[in-house]
Amino acid sequence: MAEADDLKARKQATWAAGDYASIGSRLVIVSELLCEAVDLRATDRVLDVATGHGNTALAAARRGCDVTGVDITPALLEQARQRAAAEHLRIDFREGDLEALPFADEMFDVVLSTFGVPFAANQDKAAQELWRVCRRGGKIGLAHWTPTGANVAEGRAHDRYFPTAPGAPPNRWATEEGLWQLLGEQAASVQVTPRSVVYRFRSIEAYLDTLRTSFGPFMRRMESLDAERRNGLLCDLVEALGDFNQSGDETMVIPFDYLETVALKR
Repeated sequence: MAEADDLKARKQATWAAGDYASIGSRLVIVSELLCEAVDLRATDRVLDVATGHGNTALAAARRGCDVTGVDITPALLEQARQRAAAEHLRIDFREGDLEALPFADEMFDVVLSTFGVPFAANQDKAAQELWRVCRRGGKIGLAHWTPTGANVAEGRAHDRYFPTAPGAPPNRWATEEGLWQLLGEQAASVQVTPRSVVYRFRSIEAYLDTLRTSFGPFMRRMESLDAERRNGLLCDLVEALGDFNQSGDETMVIPFDYLETVALKR
């Protein structure tokens, strides 16, 4: 229990660092598209897992749904509550672990998550929890980064400084085959659609500066490096991402690929 509590505290501290909204607010379009993909009804009971500062919960609430958002980080939940209040949306935001969701079986009609579930240490357990709280005939809607395009370039630059631990399992949420392995057993259907979201910044350096000062996981990684290696990582990322910049000028216009998944429960 002490080890689990320590891990939870470290996760909370990581995601509370900086200002996640500086990056997360650029992903609103992903949440809106996902809510359209699952074809929400205003009578649906919706759960947003790993809601962060509430993008997907807010998108579902805008469609009149009865929405609950759950996340491990209290600081992000407070941001989500403030955003919901500003839009006069009623959303129940709760603290909870995505590997042990604090909800009864088959409590929701639709279970959503954007860029959150892969952070679970146990991928199978996370998938089981999504299905457990989803009613029969209900839907799961997910959006997760893929190992393609600019994502690969960014990942390879990171790997030079933070090699993947030997024996670490592959991220099955990131591929269609992996998604079928995780979700297929309880699914009547699984529809996977490749998409991309475009990050637009004044420059690649401005994008990296935003990560360095605002995005908790990146901030923690940078803090673990000495000054020389920090500069090395930033230079490597500028070079790697430059090949994918579509702006044609000094600004940054880079698409990052993700998979949009809609699964129907048997």
